[in-house]
Amino acid sequence: MTANIAEPEEHTTDPAGRKREQRGWYFYDFACSVYSTSVVTVFLGPYLTAVAKRAADAEGFVHPLGIPVRAGSLFPYAISVSIVVAVLLMPLVGAAADRTGRKKPLLAVAAYTGAAATTCMFFLGGDRYLLGAFLLIVANASLSVSMVLYNAYLPQIAEPDERDAVSSRGWAFGYTSGALVLVLNLVLYSGHDSFRVSEGTAVRICLASAGLWWGAFTLVPLRRLRDRRVPQGGEGRVGSGWRQLRATLKDMRRHPLTLSFLLAYLIYNDGVQTVISQASVYGSEELGLDQTTLITAVLLVQVLAIAGALGMGRLARSYGAKRTILASLLVWTSILAAGYFLPPGAPVAFFLLAAAIGLVLGGSQALSRSLFSHLVPRGKEAEYFSAYEMSDRGLSWLGPLVFGLAYQLTGSYRDAIISLVIFFAVGFALLARVPVRRAVAAAGNPVPDRI
Repeated sequence: MTANIAEPEEHTTDPAGRKREQRGWYFYDFACSVYSTSVVTVFLGPYLTAVAKRAADAEGFVHPLGIPVRAGSLFPYAISVSIVVAVLLMPLVGAAADRTGRKKPLLAVAAYTGAAATTCMFFLGGDRYLLGAFLLIVANASLSVSMVLYNAYLPQIAEPDERDAVSSRGWAFGYTSGALVLVLNLVLYSGHDSFRVSEGTAVRICLASAGLWWGAFTLVPLRRLRDRRVPQGGEGRVGSGWRQLRATLKDMRRHPLTLSFLLAYLIYNDGVQTVISQASVYGSEELGLDQTTLITAVLLVQVLAIAGALGMGRLARSYGAKRTILASLLVWTSILAAGYFLPPGAPVAFFLLAAAIGLVLGGSQALSRSLFSHLVPRGKEAEYFSAYEMSDRGLSWLGPLVFGLAYQLTGSYRDAIISLVIFFAVGFALLARVPVRRAVAAAGNPVPDRI
């Protein structure tokens, strides 16, 4: 809960100083997005699943802490646990940042903890599935904590009329680094024989290199961002993060239409995030696609996500953000249905699905954020978006859990992937019921011609 601090004395600097900090700020997205793309989306899911299978008993189960877990469910379960850990840590870290105003040291600790855990994934050989699950939990939780601190800088380094552009540039920096490193990963993985390393070693190098990249480029924001003084007082004590979250949610009850939209977003966005994190496992385990095909598919998603966001932005200007988001949810549902019937060993069909994901991924998330911004009461932007971030992280464990349970019960990744339709169907139904024009007016904001 760091973004809702009272305006400090040094809210902005001169324009040149702001630009310098903004350029440094972009580079954290450039640093950490490689973890999300190369580790979570591409390599770790299939590799950790293979490691767990090597450690599994004759029935295909591993037994962490004595609990029987189907080897194929280990990765989504670890993702869910990491998010629960992050949700427990974020209010405490936020309270410390609020109390001291020293976000930068906390950002450094979170970033380098995650980078170190990712680098240590190089040691995931043999049947070390417990080490893999532990490192995933640490790295993923660290990323979530660091992103709350990172996002909290935006109101301090950009004037209100700059924030959309600054935020978008950071997003673009992240997609750029993800695509760049994936190209390097593809060269190493597909040519591992030429580099005289085994396929498994190539994967472990790709995992570790994401941690090294994360740590190296984090130096740029740590050098350029600066902390501001905060007013002396009682805010920021341990536990105040949770108190502020409760206070904000209580205030949201006065704006039930805003709360209704937030609930719809949290549900369908959980479906989006789960599809992205589990797509590689589905492609490798159910469809039998090789790692080169999966890397190429994720590269396609990275490139088309930018074009899709711009295209959906244009559609929103003509048809309104709500209708455009609803249409994208129908596309997401169609993607899951097509994925369910996708034949094994069909890379072209998988590429077509990846292209469809790319075209709706960036736009559905960007339009959701911009639509929510119209529903926030004036003067409460920071605290509402803090609750938005916390609530988003707080619910996003559910999709991986449903995916993991579906596979645990059925042993079928096809049943697991189709189980995610519920998130898009419920999200669609809830969003369709939100009268957004009335919600904007109820929040005290001017109603756009198209919304």
